[in-house]
Amino acid sequence: MAMTALVVLSVSGYPLARRLANELGVPLHGRMTGVDLMVADIPDHLRRLFGARTRLVFVGALGVLVRVLAPSMTGKTSDPPVVVVAEDGSSVIPVLGGHHGANDLARQIGGKLGVVPAITTASDLRFGMALDEPRAGWHMAPGTDYRSFMTRLLAGAAVRLDGVVPWLTEAGLPLAADAELTIRAIDQQVESDISQLVFHPETLALGLGCVRNAPPEAVVAHAHQTLSDAGLARESVAVVVSVDVKMDEPAIHAVGEDLGRPVRFFGSARLEAETPRLATPSATVFDLVGCHGVAEAAALAAAGDSGVLVVPKRRISEATCAVARAPGVIDVEGVGQPRGRLFVVGTGPGSSDWQTPEVARLVGLSGDLVGYGPYLDLLGPLITEKRCHAYALGEERDRAVAALDLAASGRAVALVSSGDPGIYAMASLVFECMEAAGRSDWDRVDITVAPGISALQACAARIGAPVGHDFCVISLSDLLTPRAIIERRLAAAAAGDFVVALYNPASGRRRRLLVRAMEILGAARPPETPVVTGRQIGRPGESVTVSQLATFEPETIDMLSLVIVGNAQSRIANGRVFTPRGYVVDDGAGGS
Repeated sequence: MAMTALVVLSVSGYPLARRLANELGVPLHGRMTGVDLMVADIPDHLRRLFGARTRLVFVGALGVLVRVLAPSMTGKTSDPPVVVVAEDGSSVIPVLGGHHGANDLARQIGGKLGVVPAITTASDLRFGMALDEPRAGWHMAPGTDYRSFMTRLLAGAAVRLDGVVPWLTEAGLPLAADAELTIRAIDQQVESDISQLVFHPETLALGLGCVRNAPPEAVVAHAHQTLSDAGLARESVAVVVSVDVKMDEPAIHAVGEDLGRPVRFFGSARLEAETPRLATPSATVFDLVGCHGVAEAAALAAAGDSGVLVVPKRRISEATCAVARAPGVIDVEGVGQPRGRLFVVGTGPGSSDWQTPEVARLVGLSGDLVGYGPYLDLLGPLITEKRCHAYALGEERDRAVAALDLAASGRAVALVSSGDPGIYAMASLVFECMEAAGRSDWDRVDITVAPGISALQACAARIGAPVGHDFCVISLSDLLTPRAIIERRLAAAAAGDFVVALYNPASGRRRRLLVRAMEILGAARPPETPVVTGRQIGRPGESVTVSQLATFEPETIDMLSLVIVGNAQSRIANGRVFTPRGYVVDDGAGGS
């Protein structure tokens, strides 16, 4: 399903927008405190979302939205669903895409607000539904002349049903056995005809097997050819299936992406149970993966006990393909296991202003959130209706293992760090755990690392531009890195005249290394070199102070602090700290 965004225009509409975002389980975009995504330019943001075909719910005035989106509208079939909600909740209006989700979304919102949505679509008013917006698991056949069909139907023509279309029983259609119009339900390709409306039910399971690293384009082409030669509609494919050892095979996922269908996997033991129903069992395949067939067995397993094999295994050099038909629409939720997804995300330093749209999107896709409890809290409303797995400080490895285990079971999981997850955070630990364990189920997980705004970036931005030239980052924690190595790196940074950001500068018991760091850096640069200390950046109690190497007081520093030491060129001017982009070089002759 397409992503949904709820955008609120003004502070007066925020309470209703916040409530709807929570109840719908979608992110709230706006330019006030409390939103999930802070937006500087609402009109431009709306146009961007619309252009990306995001389902839009706008809390604000209809006229404003129309003026903003009008230049971006392209057509009935291409514009995404757009719904407007009055700030006081008194009206809900599907503006665009009524036949493609807006009417249903408006009804859903209207139900929550206790108001009747202002639906004006003719077929909805006449039959209680938009016939070109079929229920889940059904698709209108490409090339169908819906407009001509509906013109005749709305003019009073009768219709007959060819096949079983359960959701049409809800409509008040004028049915007659000898009607001139026909509504058909079929999973085969058909020629377009202005007198019929054809729906393809998702009754087919497409089974695939392939060699390791098979060319995706070849496997996609083979799947297309298999369906075409059998006269089967690609719209009727409900799911693409294979054996679990192929869970990380790009070609299998490429077919699912091309067809716009989910991809699911079965263990070899489950596929072996289908052996009596296989048309072409293979001992060679059994020796390789532990079952006598992959493509046929996976298709039959997905189609269920009453399913039948309609296309036996077809082979090319890189892949095999087979198709099974179920007696009804396939419930994909009960089919096999999806490839697990692990999103390693960073919340930024703390403020929701610094959470990136990518992080909000990936958290939205996740069913499970794993992290240090306070880091999960930083996600605010994004954790609504998520399964949260909170861990204590110091249990970083436990978090990584738990997240990998959850993802390996087929779930979508977000492992949450603060700042950037790749800087002294969870991303490297995930890969370290995977390398050490050598577990095939972990190796098959699809991993995405989403960069975040680091504490260094946030602190620097608060005070000016102290990292405007070459810089490095050094952690002063000797719990994982020997002290001698830390001192060697400090000396190298001092010799190279780098701006230095010191992470984990001091704790209650670990104080001496910060003093030593200032001694090493102070020996190589002027005593007036700026030192920036940021504490709790982006969180309640934030403070940023500026001192100099000669006056720096390490006693005030703790683990909630970040220290940035300027280089020899860094300056304090008008209360700001900056490091020039270029150096002035003295060649000894008074020139530069």
